[in-house]
Amino acid sequence: MSVCWTALGFASYSEKLYTKVAMTNDIINFNAGPAGLPKAALHRAREEFLNFEETGISIMEHSHRGSAYDGVHETARSLVKELLEVPDSHEVMFLQGGASHLFALLPMNFLSEGRSADYVVTGNWSKKALAEAQIIGSARSAGSGEVDGKFLRIPSRDELELDDQAAYCHITSNNTISGTQYMDFFDSKAPLVADMSSDIMWKPLDISKFGLIYAGAQKNIGPSGVAVVIIRKDWVEQANTNIPKYFRFKSHLDARSLYNTPPTFAIYMMRNVLEHTKKLGGVSVMHDMNQRKASILYDAIDSSNGFYHCPVETESRSSMNVVFRLPDEEQEAKFIKAAADEGMIGLKGHRSVGGCRASIYNAVSVDSVVKLADFMKTQAR
Repeated sequence: MSVCWTALGFASYSEKLYTKVAMTNDIINFNAGPAGLPKAALHRAREEFLNFEETGISIMEHSHRGSAYDGVHETARSLVKELLEVPDSHEVMFLQGGASHLFALLPMNFLSEGRSADYVVTGNWSKKALAEAQIIGSARSAGSGEVDGKFLRIPSRDELELDDQAAYCHITSNNTISGTQYMDFFDSKAPLVADMSSDIMWKPLDISKFGLIYAGAQKNIGPSGVAVVIIRKDWVEQANTNIPKYFRFKSHLDARSLYNTPPTFAIYMMRNVLEHTKKLGGVSVMHDMNQRKASILYDAIDSSNGFYHCPVETESRSSMNVVFRLPDEEQEAKFIKAAADEGMIGLKGHRSVGGCRASIYNAVSVDSVVKLADFMKTQAR
C-alpha cells in the first residue's frame, strides 16, 4: 500500500524523508517515545484490524465488558506476570495515561498526613515526580545524581540519606534525557517504588523488592495511553481512602483494571508486543540482546578518538538511551540529517540538553544498532 504523506500537508524534512523511505520498511526508529514497536506486533494488528477473531468488527469496537476483549485483557495481564515472574504477593493493573499520571496517584494513595516520602532524584522525570508529591504532602530528596545542573550518574546507596520510616522511597530506574540507568537496585526498609517507564522488561527483575512498579507502555512494551502497575497486594490495603474512588489503586485492583472503560486498543497492542517477546524467548533473551546492542554503540563512541563523547559516567550508562555529543552543534546537526538520509530517525537529543541520543529499546534489532555504529564510524572518518 502506498501513501502520499506530503499530500496531507506535512512539510518538515523528517516527514518528507518518511515519505521517501517508509514504504520500503527501511526506517530505523531511534525515537525515545512513543517508540518503535516490533514489526510482528504491527503486522498482527493490521491483519486483525477490521475483523478481530472472526467477530466481524475491530477490537476497538468491542465492549470492554464483552468476552472478545476480556480475553485480550486477561492475556495481557497474565503475560506481564509470566514474563516478569510476578510473585503471588503482587498484582498487575492497567491504568489510563502514563507515568506523569502516576506521579500524582502514588502520593495521593500512600502519602498520608504526618508521613514523608523519599525521592532519589536522578533526572528531569524524578524531579517532576517529587514536585507532584510535594503538592500532596511531605516529600524530600533523599539523594541526587545532579552535579552543576547536569545528571551524569546514579548515586550509590552510601550517598543516600534514606528515612527508614518513610511512606515509600521512589526512584526512576532509567533516565531517557540524561542517559543514566540503575543496573541494580538497593534494599529499602520503606516500600521501594520505581518508575520503569523506559526500561521495563529490559532485563529480569526481582519484583519482591518493590512495593510498586509503574511504567508508561510507550517505550518498551506497547503504544502510548496505558500504564502498567505492579503493586504489592498487602500494601494497597493500607492506601488512603479519603480520595475519590477513581484515584484509588484499590478500585482498579478490585475491578481487574475494568473499573471504567480502559484504553482497549493500547492494551490489545501491548498484548501483541508481549506475545512477540515471549516467542523470542522472554525477558532474559531481551537482556542478552540489549546488553549486546549497548556494547556495540558505546564501543563506537569510545573508539572514535574523541569525535564522539558520552558525558555519562561509565558505570551509570543506560542500555536503553545512549546519549552522545560531537565536537560542536553544527556537526551534530549534520550528523542527525545524514543519519536521517540513511533512514535512521529520532537521533536528536532532548531539547533540554541537546546533543544526540539513540533509544535502543527492546524493539530495536541488533542489526539496526550495527548499522548505526557503522554509520558513526564512517562519519568520524
